[in-house]
Amino acid sequence: MTCAVVLALFASMAAHAADTTMRYGFGRAPTAAEVNGWDIDVRPDGTGLPDGRGSVADGQRIYDEKCASCHGTFGESNDYMPIAGGVGTLASDQPIRTTGSKLNYATTLFDYIRRAMPFNAPKSLSNDEVYALTAYVLNLNDIVPGDTVLDRRSLVALKMPNRDGFTTQHGFMRRDGKPDTHATACMNDCTHDVRLGSRIPDYARDSHGDLAEQTRRLGTAAVPGTSDTGNPGAIAARAGCMACHGVDNAVVGPAFKDVARRYHADANAANRLVRKVQQGGGGAWGGVPMPPQAVAERDLRTIIGWILDRLQ
Repeated sequence: MTCAVVLALFASMAAHAADTTMRYGFGRAPTAAEVNGWDIDVRPDGTGLPDGRGSVADGQRIYDEKCASCHGTFGESNDYMPIAGGVGTLASDQPIRTTGSKLNYATTLFDYIRRAMPFNAPKSLSNDEVYALTAYVLNLNDIVPGDTVLDRRSLVALKMPNRDGFTTQHGFMRRDGKPDTHATACMNDCTHDVRLGSRIPDYARDSHGDLAEQTRRLGTAAVPGTSDTGNPGAIAARAGCMACHGVDNAVVGPAFKDVARRYHADANAANRLVRKVQQGGGGAWGGVPMPPQAVAERDLRTIIGWILDRLQ
């Protein structure tokens, strides 16, 4: 490369570096409303808490309507980790980790409900409803009395039972388990062989039956010699259906054979099930709701046709 070319290259780079107005032809600045929609984190000291207020009584009404189907009438939980009970047990030989026993700040509870609940419609609750649900969950744990009304000031002032006991030195589910948030960064001679993995507690691994056996027949090789596009079972597995449904056995949701039996005489079953999967919902097969599924309609109709026609 000649000296003239090198000088020209550096001159071009310097010009670009100095041009702070350079644009790339895509994207736009977010609006204030768009930023506010994401900027909803609430910190332990109350920073980020919105205006609003809610009572235990209002929270119970909302909870019974929108939460009890998953978390149980008294927070004992139907299919998820309990949200009530266990206060004072964390240092015992049989610690019970619930929302009430493990959290060290009540603002964390508010933040989680606000951004993630209810499961089938997160971020749909008003600020007053979130305050009310927070008050009711705290009441279920005997942390606040039944006549409590929470707002920003009273929520921050509330001291949780585990305020001074929170630790990252143990596993999430078992006290003697390996922590997943405590490590020392490698600075020298670090490994290049990175392996990802997870550990499910023994008592939870097969709580819905043998998942491997339930899904094995639905892999890409379920119909030898065919591609994904010609294999409805593989399409269902790729779409994530098999995470909650088995062919012969119920997992989190119903077995496909049970769906076929229920709808075999319904001439409009395919259209109804397409809308059901796209919109989500709960109550038809038990307490666990199904969130809306973002599956291409062509694939969705292939899957549903396979369920209705081949599994009866």
